[in-house]
Amino acid sequence: MATIQDEYDGRIAAGTLQDDPIQRQALPALEQVRKAVLAVPPAPKRGLFRKAAPVVGPKGLYLWGGVGRGKSMLMDLLYDQIEVPKQRSHFHAFMQWVHATIADARAKGVDDAIAPVAADLASRVRFLAFDEMQISDITDAMIVGRLFEALFSAGVVVVTTSNRVPDDLYKDGLNRQLFLPFIDQLKDRMDVHELASETDYRQTFLSGSPVYFSPNDAEARAKIDAVWAELTGNANDPLTVRVKGRDVVLPAFSNGVARAKFHDLCGLPLGAADYLAIAEVVRVLVLEDIPQLSRSNFNEAKRFVTLVDTLYEAQVRLIATAASAPEMLYLEGEGVFEFERTASRLREMQGEDWGRA
Repeated sequence: MATIQDEYDGRIAAGTLQDDPIQRQALPALEQVRKAVLAVPPAPKRGLFRKAAPVVGPKGLYLWGGVGRGKSMLMDLLYDQIEVPKQRSHFHAFMQWVHATIADARAKGVDDAIAPVAADLASRVRFLAFDEMQISDITDAMIVGRLFEALFSAGVVVVTTSNRVPDDLYKDGLNRQLFLPFIDQLKDRMDVHELASETDYRQTFLSGSPVYFSPNDAEARAKIDAVWAELTGNANDPLTVRVKGRDVVLPAFSNGVARAKFHDLCGLPLGAADYLAIAEVVRVLVLEDIPQLSRSNFNEAKRFVTLVDTLYEAQVRLIATAASAPEMLYLEGEGVFEFERTASRLREMQGEDWGRA
């Protein structure tokens, strides 16, 4: 079977990947995980009443660095080269599944609801890949420690990407001292590798390219389809963001890039908390079909203002199709004066260097 370096070189030769010396420095760590996972025989099936002994599996990998440096691409490169039972998830989506499974176990009267989650995963997979690990919630912080301890004990190998070094996970969070043993566990069971490239490939692709298309005609839709294909390979898997007991659905999502229509985010009764939650998991938002705004859709216009403010403050890149140029979107009705700031921000967010880390 080809090595990780063989595959990397092959993609460069095919013109689908740009050679990057910083990425190359990560290839030996990826190859080490690949070889170690494939060298471990499947765990023997245990008897019905026999408790499995802890397994010391191969170390995983914690790949961290700035946005757009190629972390997800490298993890996918490794994932594609490992032919064992495996699963790849965005970390936020994975935690949503964990919460739902725990709730189901509790509804059935299970005392330790985390145990069946870990048991289910360990019975199905030997390799877990997570994109964009981040912990921002006290509930998640308390769950992941016990869950990962059980997965590591079962010999499951975990590889994850993150924008943060492990020591900065859940930084300044409530009761963070209770989370510190998990950080030690991560560093013990996973090799930590920084991808310290100065190149942000998402920004490089978008640099100098239009990111705001109007009028919203067939040509604009074709251009935004091309941008989506370049950034995600035409991914169409949705992502559900859980916010205070309700679900906010991004219809398409891949590696920090989301796609939604104006109605999905501004036509529904969403607010600042929802947009903040979206900004935590999305680095580029493709927003389609922004309509002409006026007193007839005042509520939608107010939500759009809140959304733009949130994306602006979080430095989320916005790519959009709209009925008109920013200054012409909202010409009559209550709120026209306030919208001038939104139009200014929309114009600023189109700048070539806007949003660079």
